[in-house]
Amino acid sequence: MGRSVYGRQLCSGKKRGHDVGKTKRGKGTKWMVVADGQGVPLACSVHSASKAEVRLAEETLQKAKFPEKPTPVVADKAYDSDKLREELAEQNWELVCPHRKNRKRKPRQDGRKLRRYRRRWIVERTISWIGNFRRLVVRYEHHSWIYQAFMHVACGLICLRRF
Repeated sequence: MGRSVYGRQLCSGKKRGHDVGKTKRGKGTKWMVVADGQGVPLACSVHSASKAEVRLAEETLQKAKFPEKPTPVVADKAYDSDKLREELAEQNWELVCPHRKNRKRKPRQDGRKLRRYRRRWIVERTISWIGNFRRLVVRYEHHSWIYQAFMHVACGLICLRRF
């Protein structure tokens, strides 16, 4: 039979390349995006979907070049971690995110700080703008650095549209 069947190609090895991890729904890639108050992407990175966001947050924030360090970092419930809050506080950032329902420790923020969480839709809108690029929705690239390059091109085009 050989290496091919009529009309099909049989390939052995890892499917869909590097930085692809298992999730509850199969395999996937995770986009980490840092955006400013207007929705302009400042930094982006691509990781395996099996890694937790808490581990990837500080690395992605280090990639962003800020003119001055902003105080609030607005994130969703996946970033609720006391260790991450302490690490960001050392760098003069304040993590604003709602607590998880299964949190064991005492809450560390009150409702006044969570009012900033209402602006989370700006980041979600930026992620949906990135999702409009069909090349990024379905990952065709085997190498993660090529997929990362397309992610940077998409963020660059979004920046050009916003200015």
